[in-house]
Amino acid sequence: MPDDLGETIRRSLYSDAGSGIVFNLNDDIRIGDDVIPRGVIMLPVEKQAEQIELPPGARLAGIRFFPAVGYGILGKHYEKPTPLAENEDIYNLRDLFVRLDQLSTADEHIEAIYQWATDHLSITDLIPDALEKTLEGIAQDEDLANLMDTAALSQRQIERQFKQWLGMTPKYYQRIARIKKAINHMKENPDTDLADVAFQFGFSDQAHMTREFRTIACITPGQL
Repeated sequence: MPDDLGETIRRSLYSDAGSGIVFNLNDDIRIGDDVIPRGVIMLPVEKQAEQIELPPGARLAGIRFFPAVGYGILGKHYEKPTPLAENEDIYNLRDLFVRLDQLSTADEHIEAIYQWATDHLSITDLIPDALEKTLEGIAQDEDLANLMDTAALSQRQIERQFKQWLGMTPKYYQRIARIKKAINHMKENPDTDLADVAFQFGFSDQAHMTREFRTIACITPGQL
């Protein structure tokens, strides 16, 4: 992801409850209040939107994990963007960094990351079946009470799984999913009426949607 235009680029990274890994192939960048140095950077689960700031000449590659997948692969959560420790080399990530640094195009980076994932990761039975069913149910806007029956777990058991695998409650994840859907819809339909969006995506009213946007997306719907 090179930028040679001579201008700093600022973009919002909207929350998706996922985590990831960034390979910063050049000078420092900034995500929110954190300065990200050159190297392999482990990303936390995103619970709120952050602002990314890319200086001229920035070069990035990255891996984005679906919700819960990052914990399944790495076995831990990170509280903030964290450089890979000097005594760590999880899944040969340092070798991947060196390989990416030698490449110049996005297509080459994608091919290298895909090959690395094929060689080092196994996604078979990565997430507990009950958690996977719950995530799928929330994506389909199912009520949390119904999800307990689908997953054959109690509310407390579901909450424990979410805390372990995503670092949040099922209710908060549901809020993130709702905001994400609303944002995608509004981007595809910029002239849509906000009251209609609030109704379509299950907010109690437009004011409720605005409060949720401020909390999770850190903007109002009108600023999108």
